[in-house]
Amino acid sequence: MIRTLGITHQHQVEADVPLDQLDNPKYAWVWTDFNEPTKEESALLDTLFHFHPLAIEDCLHVLQRPKMDYYEDMEFMVVHSLEADTLDTTEVDLFIGRRFLVTYHHKDLVEVNNAWNKVMQRAHDRKIWARGPMAAAYLVIDELVDLYFPCVFAIEDELDELENRGGHESVEDLMNQVFDLRSRLLKLRRTIVPMRDLMYRVVNSEHIQGEHEPRAYFTDIYDHLLKLTDMIEADREMTADLRDSYISLNSNRMNSIMKTLTVITTIFMPLTLIAGIYGMNFINMPELHTQYGYFVVLGVMLALSVWMILWFQRRGWFK
Repeated sequence: MIRTLGITHQHQVEADVPLDQLDNPKYAWVWTDFNEPTKEESALLDTLFHFHPLAIEDCLHVLQRPKMDYYEDMEFMVVHSLEADTLDTTEVDLFIGRRFLVTYHHKDLVEVNNAWNKVMQRAHDRKIWARGPMAAAYLVIDELVDLYFPCVFAIEDELDELENRGGHESVEDLMNQVFDLRSRLLKLRRTIVPMRDLMYRVVNSEHIQGEHEPRAYFTDIYDHLLKLTDMIEADREMTADLRDSYISLNSNRMNSIMKTLTVITTIFMPLTLIAGIYGMNFINMPELHTQYGYFVVLGVMLALSVWMILWFQRRGWFK
């Protein structure tokens, strides 16, 4: 689906502008949105807009890292949207010229729809639309970044809950949850850090710092991305601390178990030796013919066991 709107020189917003009227002089600039485009609609990037082949190729192959490329009459940006449930990314491509903005995405995105509605609602805001297509591009990117925050907040809430109930679950379950959180934080980091670097380029780029360029607005987006990056790094450190704590706890439990088994084994070692000696089938063993030899040996074994238990207890092995 392709939808269009035009901003006139009187700063009026007109929706559903025909494609053959996009270059009408009455429009100061126009916004064309390719929402889940078909192959025929995607071909218009070349046949109607005559964009650079490399930029078109980047649109059609949705494996691009957030970036910005410069061409003679436009800037080309690749930004990413995040799905809250899976943290998968959806690519959004922006072609920004002096008199046009073209957005291209293969999925219907609430962020783009929100930005579109804001343009329609602010139809008479001359201060905003005098900045040109960059104002609408800012709205799109700002909506994308704003929806990064709930994804990070959700992970922080899970971390807090994990800390609160840490003593009521098995170490194995806790470790699985920690590693799952670290995996999700890594996915977030792979999206947010490149977006942060892209906004740094936008803020400091001389190519797009025109007279009406809303540099301060993009600086605000950059600040949000810096905050998100700091939050992710803090959460990664917290999960690392939790992981190390659980590993130490598991090691201490294992050491306690091994110590208990060692004590039991040590106690039974002399008893096994005595039982082994009197289990040999030699004929000339005087103790075998003693009337109370069996009870004497059992008493010696019992006394030896009690003495060893008391000795280990005195040495603190049962603590």
